[in-house]
Amino acid sequence: MLYPMPDDLVAPASDIFDVPGIRAALLSQAADAETESDVRAIAVRLLSQASKDGREIIATAFAGRPHAAFPTTEAYAWLTDCVVRLVYELVTTRLHPQRKTTEGERLTLMAVGGYGRGEMAPFSDVDLLFLTPYKITPWAESVIESMLYIFWDLKLKVGHASRTVKDCIRLGGDDYTIRTSLLETRYLTGHEPLARELEKRLERDLFKGTERAFVAAKLEERAQRLKKQGLRYVVEPNVKEGKGGLRDLQSLYWITKYIHHTDDVQQLVSLGVFRREEYTTFMRAEEFLWATRCHLHLCSRRAVEQLTFDMQVEVADAMGYADRGGRRAVEWFMQDYFRHATAVGDLTRIFLTALEAEHQKDAPLLQRMFKRPPKVRDGYEIVHNRLAIIDSAAFLTDKLNMLRIFEEGLRTGLLLHPDAMRLVKANLHLVDDDMRNNKEARRIFLDLLLKHGNPERSLRRMNELNMLGSFIPEFEPIVAMMQFNMYHAYTVDEHTIQCIATLSEIEHGDLIEELPVASTILREGVNRKVLYIAVLLHDIGKGRDEDHSVLGAQISRKVAPRLGLTRPECATVEWLVRYHLLMSDMAQKRDIADPRTVRDFAKAVQTRERLDLLTVLTVCDIRGVGPNTWNNWKATLLRALYRQTRRALEDGMEALNRENRGAAAKKTLREALASWDQKDLRTETARHYDPYWQGLHVTAHVTFAHLLKDIGNDEIRIDIHPDEDRDATRVCFALSDHPGIFARLAGALSLVGANVVDARTFTSKDGFATAVFWIQDMDGTPFEESRLPRLRDMIRKTLWGEVKPREAIHSRLRFKKRERAFSVPTSITFDNEGSEIYTIIEVDTRDRPGLLYDLTRTLSESNVYIASAVIATYGEQVVDTFYVKDMFGLKFFTPSKQKTLEHRLRDAIEEGKERARANA
Repeated sequence: MLYPMPDDLVAPASDIFDVPGIRAALLSQAADAETESDVRAIAVRLLSQASKDGREIIATAFAGRPHAAFPTTEAYAWLTDCVVRLVYELVTTRLHPQRKTTEGERLTLMAVGGYGRGEMAPFSDVDLLFLTPYKITPWAESVIESMLYIFWDLKLKVGHASRTVKDCIRLGGDDYTIRTSLLETRYLTGHEPLARELEKRLERDLFKGTERAFVAAKLEERAQRLKKQGLRYVVEPNVKEGKGGLRDLQSLYWITKYIHHTDDVQQLVSLGVFRREEYTTFMRAEEFLWATRCHLHLCSRRAVEQLTFDMQVEVADAMGYADRGGRRAVEWFMQDYFRHATAVGDLTRIFLTALEAEHQKDAPLLQRMFKRPPKVRDGYEIVHNRLAIIDSAAFLTDKLNMLRIFEEGLRTGLLLHPDAMRLVKANLHLVDDDMRNNKEARRIFLDLLLKHGNPERSLRRMNELNMLGSFIPEFEPIVAMMQFNMYHAYTVDEHTIQCIATLSEIEHGDLIEELPVASTILREGVNRKVLYIAVLLHDIGKGRDEDHSVLGAQISRKVAPRLGLTRPECATVEWLVRYHLLMSDMAQKRDIADPRTVRDFAKAVQTRERLDLLTVLTVCDIRGVGPNTWNNWKATLLRALYRQTRRALEDGMEALNRENRGAAAKKTLREALASWDQKDLRTETARHYDPYWQGLHVTAHVTFAHLLKDIGNDEIRIDIHPDEDRDATRVCFALSDHPGIFARLAGALSLVGANVVDARTFTSKDGFATAVFWIQDMDGTPFEESRLPRLRDMIRKTLWGEVKPREAIHSRLRFKKRERAFSVPTSITFDNEGSEIYTIIEVDTRDRPGLLYDLTRTLSESNVYIASAVIATYGEQVVDTFYVKDMFGLKFFTPSKQKTLEHRLRDAIEEGKERARANA
């Protein structure tokens, strides 16, 4: 039996698998075995060790050449070939030898699928076809059964089918999955003429004449797969099945082989489908993706296809990436990944266009969207309902056409023809400083943003073709840039385009119900040019050592004038980019019920124009983070901050006066409790200090009035109520005040899996604590009604001391596996200027279950009075802000006291981290 020895593997073939030595040992030892079980045991022992040794040699060689994917995948396939062929030889010569061979007793073993292509990742399945000329004979059945038992004992994941040639034709005709696997058959061992007969019959009786149907089936399969997997810019992509992944490349292989009868993609160059540089891009993308997949398998020690956060770190390290330029190795790796995925998307479009030209694929049915085809300007035509260029040479005589084509596509609503996109991409060298500073080029680009409806589609296509990064070179570094965190669902460039899409939707009145304030601002009118450019540039400084807001402002100082903005407009854009996080931080990290918060924000904003522009930019920025980032909680905070700040800017800072707000709140409460006895009403309005009145809405005041009415010193009263306006559950407590009450309440809520998003506690003049917590479940939604009884019961048990929060929380504290790779440095700051009454302690650290309880317990044990807590979560990062006083009701001015507190808080954080790691 011949065992071909390839010479292009990642390590010498003879080192990977010593075929003569292992074969001789296997056959000689099996000759002395007495039973089939003994033969199987010998085979498993010898082949397991040989396979293990071979895999270690491949992995070691691959570690030394971490991007050498092709010789690595071929090495794994060849190692598998050796094992399969030896098992076949052993079974057919020792266990089930044929005394007399008849025509019907022929058996052929073929590799199919990815294994048939000769490409295998470390833990890929072994897909086999046992082929017989007619129905399976008892002898063939025995051979197949014995082989499978050995494969299973070897822990190989074998996918197998036993079929005749006729079966293959019949089943392949009904099922495109089977047909695709048959497209990649490869003879391994057994009766070779039968393999050649299958190949001939498949071509003649199954493939020929069905090219169009096969292409349609593969494209529909791809569409369904991508619908399930999501887009290529999702931050935990599936290397095999995701958009721009290996399956897309394999689809091109399948279609190429089916139509052009070759599996050599290089032939697509001579056929005119790909240019030489596009073929090079294809091969680089394929090798990178295969290298990624192989390292992913090796790091996981199993067949894993999704690049989860924890695996991204390991794969980046295995592929030799390093931290540099203020960015982690994993971020550089993922940027390369997304660039290759985008390239695969480009190549897919090019290939499909070639199929359309050959009429192997139906043109898209966009024509149904129009009563008649739109009129296009001179130099363009409509081909397959796409905008195409009539004369490439004429098009390139004016480099401004490189921009005009995107405007024309947006104006007409037509998709760009892939041939036109190829022409643009191949001539990006024409985009030079003369063009960037050209007045007409500025006009075209601004019209793209401002004139033709939602610019999202054109911007995304410009970005994919690298036209956006060529026209605005400062944008190029953030293309495909991943931010390694759980907060951002998109790459930086995609996030920016999502933000602009949201801005356009608001402007066109599509989000009036969801975003009433932002919609009103745009309806009343703002400088659209300033707003769109600010949104486009707001994250342009990301990925460097410096603060991206500061660096982005510096970059915008150069870019905005180049885009044709006036000096005042440039100054406004620069300010918006510099402070684009200000409103979000104020709303989510500070108590906006504190007048000082609004006053400080108003002083920073200074004008109504800036306030309006910043509000819309903030809304777009948050919504552009990910599909589930925006919620009613954030909307409520931003609306309240906007309205109070606008009032302060228009009516003066006196509008924020505490006394005025307190008097108004008491008046509103009296109206809400009009049916109450006047004596009870006077008792309620007199029992609270000023912060209580300006810190809560009247609905909470009414709830606490009922909870406090006739309350006893040993009573605990609780009200749990959905707060639909804020997408949260509001929990109100009334009980006798005592030290540490805030921490105990936080502990009780943590035990039932509640995430606290905001909390206030007040002490009444007659010694009762009134605390209100807004909570969400682990999915960021209000608690369901059915869970409220357990919530109430756990709170009571904790407050009565029946459950010890610290012990219960710490026993279940652990990080999820995919989240362990994240590292958030802890930052603790003390601010005595942001509130008139309190010191503001801001703790920025890694989020985990029970963190709020640990922090509040530490503060309470340090005799710190907590008035309120504001919690802002950004994926794995959390910013917990506490408004506090010392035991004498004073702020923490003394540096030594601040240092002591900071040290204790850091110890609590680290202790929790260690416990989470130990429990993992």
